[in-house]
Amino acid sequence: MEVGVRLVGVLLRLLNLLLAPLFWLMGRDNRKVPPLTNELLMKSATELAAAVRSGDITSEELVSMYISRVKEVNPYINAVVEERYRAALDEAKAVDRQIYEAKTHGVFEELVKNKPLLGVPFTVKESCQLAGFSNSVGCLENAGRKATSDGAVVALVKKAGGIPLLVSNTPELCLGWETTNLLRGPTKNPYCLSRTPGGSSGGEAALLACGASPLSVSSDIAGSIRLPAAFCGVFGHKPTPGVIPIEGHIPTLSDEQFPKFLTVGPMTRKAEDLELLMKIMAADNRTALRLDEPVDINKVKVHYMTEATKSLALISVEPRVRDSILNAAKYLQHCGATLSEEKFKDLEDSVEISVSVFFSMKDIPNMLQDPANPKRDKSLLLELVKLLFGGGSRSLQGLSFALIQRTRLFIPAARTPHYRGKARTLREQLTRTLGDDGVLLYPVFNGLAHRHNQVFLRASGVMYTMAFNILGVPATTVPVGLCDGLPVGIQVIAAPNQDRLCLAVAKQLEAGFGGWRPPR
Repeated sequence: MEVGVRLVGVLLRLLNLLLAPLFWLMGRDNRKVPPLTNELLMKSATELAAAVRSGDITSEELVSMYISRVKEVNPYINAVVEERYRAALDEAKAVDRQIYEAKTHGVFEELVKNKPLLGVPFTVKESCQLAGFSNSVGCLENAGRKATSDGAVVALVKKAGGIPLLVSNTPELCLGWETTNLLRGPTKNPYCLSRTPGGSSGGEAALLACGASPLSVSSDIAGSIRLPAAFCGVFGHKPTPGVIPIEGHIPTLSDEQFPKFLTVGPMTRKAEDLELLMKIMAADNRTALRLDEPVDINKVKVHYMTEATKSLALISVEPRVRDSILNAAKYLQHCGATLSEEKFKDLEDSVEISVSVFFSMKDIPNMLQDPANPKRDKSLLLELVKLLFGGGSRSLQGLSFALIQRTRLFIPAARTPHYRGKARTLREQLTRTLGDDGVLLYPVFNGLAHRHNQVFLRASGVMYTMAFNILGVPATTVPVGLCDGLPVGIQVIAAPNQDRLCLAVAKQLEAGFGGWRPPR
């Protein structure tokens, strides 16, 4: 471990210990969102789509139910940036007319052939672009900006018959692991309002968790799908890069590495819906992932690691997360899978690999750039002082990103080629060892959902997600239960283009551990 990283880590561990009583005092609000009472909102999107097709429920009724639930919970979680309820209801009524006329004229099968989500609502992370709706992505200087077109994946989900309800909250330009910004304020965790839903897809995860959305279009560049999914007890999949289009996402970078790090992907409440959405989002590329081929759990090799490494500079993974990984591994073995004790030692350098490679990209947004004079940077210290007194143009999270970008955690730039090489070696090892029949069970973070703003002290935990963006492998967050009322999630990782293994293991673990459980 680099000396600078070690010193920063030790300092943060000490601060985390010293400030723990303060965060406890500030976060004693253990309220949850109102309980979910409508049984229909507990069903998977796959089941809901079938119910609309069969006529058991109309699209208008379904959309109305979700709108009512969003209105009920959003005052608690603050996840909605801009809604389109009236337009969604109009579209739902149009779907119902289409279905009626198609059945009347004997062309129903033709209507639904390429529309597996016909009449089913979904929600969109603001950064993924929904035409005509907010696209400020949490930035004060972009207040009022609207998306001029649908992002590529949003367009695909709409083409499949989905009806968008709203766009949801993100940190500034998605550059944060808690969902808060100066435009909209913080989004809250449905299971405990004093805790964060994570970021940057925290708005989507919060809506899914409390039954206010059945499906989500989200994005992941450093754990932005998987971390919120773990904190909110839902499923989230980071696909193999290059398979699902990222056009229309904000931010976007010109660096050739960016499309290898950023992925647009699904978050859902039910495991079967991950597969459904992946097929829609991958479009013509679905054959490259062999998503239609079944996976035999009896032929899957399961590797597992409960921690990247032990170090004074890193907050240890909490026992309840470690135990969940061990329990999941034993359960999969009971289901017929083979356990492997082979580990991936180079994951101990995840912090250095992630920071060195990520921040070597060009065109990373400069959070201190002065919009009035783009050639001039604002003072980090002055912006922090202004923020403390109710001013400033960036949130504390945005300023912390700027600090990391400037310091790179004191990892010398000359060491970047070394860590690029480590990343290549580790990717090759994962690809070779996992092959086309292996998965790795791994933490998503070093603990469960923490209190608001505590991410600054627990930031080392993102090493468990960010490394897999750098390595370009698929990874899925799977909820495996509740502990003290908070969701516990683990990560399932596979070799490149073996997304189907992640999805199959997620479905098996859902059967064994119950999957998503709404706040009660």
